[in-house]
Amino acid sequence: MGGQTGEASRGGVWVVIGALMLGMLLGALDQTIVSTALPTIVSEFGGLNHLAWVVTAYLLASTASTPLWGKLGDQYGRKRLYISAIIIFLVGSVLCGAAWNMLSLIVFRAFQGLGGGGLIVLGMAIVGDVVPPRERGRYQGFFGGVFGVASVAGPLLGGFFVDNLTWRWVFYVNVPIGVVALVLVSVVLHGKKNGTRHRIDYAGTAAIAGAAVCLVLGTTWGGTEYPWNSPVIIGLFAAAVVLIVVWWSVERRAAEPVLPLHLFRNPVFSVGGFLAFVIGFALFGSVTYFAVYLQVVKGESPTMSGLSLLPQMAGVLVASITSGLLITRTGHYRPFPIIGTGLMTVALALCSRLSPETSVLEQSLYFATLGVGLGCVMQVLIIAVQNSSPYEDLGAATSGNTFLRSIGGSFGVAVFGTIFSNQLATNVAQALRGITLPPGVDPAQVQENSAVLRRLPAPQAEAILGAYSDSIQTVFLCAVPVAATAFIASWFLREVPLKTATREAGMGESMGAPSARSSRAELELCLARLLRRDPEARVLYAQLAARSGLDLPAGSIWALCRIAQAGSITGRELAGNADTTRSHGRHYVDELVAEGLVDREGEVLAITNTGRAYAERVWETRRRGLDDLLEGWDPDRHPELTELLDRMSKESLGTSGDLAELSRERSGLPR
Repeated sequence: MGGQTGEASRGGVWVVIGALMLGMLLGALDQTIVSTALPTIVSEFGGLNHLAWVVTAYLLASTASTPLWGKLGDQYGRKRLYISAIIIFLVGSVLCGAAWNMLSLIVFRAFQGLGGGGLIVLGMAIVGDVVPPRERGRYQGFFGGVFGVASVAGPLLGGFFVDNLTWRWVFYVNVPIGVVALVLVSVVLHGKKNGTRHRIDYAGTAAIAGAAVCLVLGTTWGGTEYPWNSPVIIGLFAAAVVLIVVWWSVERRAAEPVLPLHLFRNPVFSVGGFLAFVIGFALFGSVTYFAVYLQVVKGESPTMSGLSLLPQMAGVLVASITSGLLITRTGHYRPFPIIGTGLMTVALALCSRLSPETSVLEQSLYFATLGVGLGCVMQVLIIAVQNSSPYEDLGAATSGNTFLRSIGGSFGVAVFGTIFSNQLATNVAQALRGITLPPGVDPAQVQENSAVLRRLPAPQAEAILGAYSDSIQTVFLCAVPVAATAFIASWFLREVPLKTATREAGMGESMGAPSARSSRAELELCLARLLRRDPEARVLYAQLAARSGLDLPAGSIWALCRIAQAGSITGRELAGNADTTRSHGRHYVDELVAEGLVDREGEVLAITNTGRAYAERVWETRRRGLDDLLEGWDPDRHPELTELLDRMSKESLGTSGDLAELSRERSGLPR
């Protein structure tokens, strides 16, 4: 992963990180913010049976475009691609806000999704370009927090905008945030081409995306727009089968396939991929129809429906973080998907009992149970597939798992939508038997637009609300066997002893961030997390000096590494790096000068040949420690891993991030 930007000051890095976090927030927020606005959109446009496509179009477009954005960024430079992604997303947001009917909104959501995929995958990649490996884990953690906040805040913000402005502000709010991000990225980020060249799998991407679209269209239109045995529906399913065969054929020959077929020979990836698909299915499908239940059946305002969804999102967030911490501590991941899918099955069965009479406490418990179940599985799948994959497949396995989860989300929304639409037509017809509707209102209007209920007398409205409630219950009842299948499959997820480098997965991945990183980039990120948080991987300079056979205090070792990296540096710059004064840390440098390791000419400190040899000994000791973290990936067999470890052994020493360790070692350097 070559440098994408020039050297940036710490303040400059924070400006870049802030801009990237804004972009990431836009992409992550748009996956959930729309859910609470959907009933209101339908009340204006009608087309309740097309409601699912407002979510599905965005998910499909962002999922299909993710690998393309990642590889094009490697080839042509990420700055230009990232700016393009922001512009596409903002134009799509404006068009969505200006939509005049349901079809136009769906088309514009797909266009917006193209930009959304780039915002997330390029943002994560640029972090690796602008900060050193030692600091990367901390910054990546901030991006994980963005996903957590977006998952909780999305439904609430969507409801707030609908109640206090209009549903169109769900999309317009992206514009000022995006413009700020665009300006900051354009001014601060210095772009240049990456040396990595890729052969992009356009055919494979198009085939699998086309198959997904055909399947989603077939399940959405079947039984609503067209009979199941109509030529259109049969043709869509036949086209999906043909495209899957084409995809399989293309992937066998592609140099860099979007989803390599040989991954499915790994049983952990196969089971994990199936579980990821079901997780996406349940997460996005449930959120969409929870909002319909809360606003139509319970009569809650959009803002209150957003608040009502907080137990589920909080459950996902808390369980995801907690399971990750427990896995890091215990080294065992297999129990969590078993517990999680079991809870999901129970929660969906409980949600099939939701009715107009369900209390707030009861529905909150149902939602929270589903959220905890989802959270117990999401974090584990990334850890499991990374841990079981050889180095060559690390990037593909990680991106493949998130790809399957996103595809599952697309199907979940579409299938839930089809079940709901078909069941609603039947239930409304039964509810209206013997009931005369007011003039100007017919059964089709009731099914297309829930706002019509407000114009009906109480007896008719109550009967139709019952039809809506029964339809939503059927949706969740049909989801129970899907979750139960995942519960059974989770018992087949094999536990492989955890490699040190895979004990932690980033929250960004667990919260649904698309991933399209190379194996090297994925492993570098794993190491960055460990270097930041793992006590065994952090630098202890006194121990490092002892293992290197050097009789120097920790503070002098730190200064030696920093000066050796720079070649020459002023005392003022060195003190600034150490966050101290020159007088406070001078005696550590004096010791290096006295030993002939550093030359001092006025303000300038320069490494000597002897000093560089000492620094090389320290770096080699550090390198051996990093080798241990990658046990099982055979760094000696992969030249690029050897180069990565050599670079990280140097870049992870002599940084300001080590000051806490130096303080604990009583080196005298202040924090």
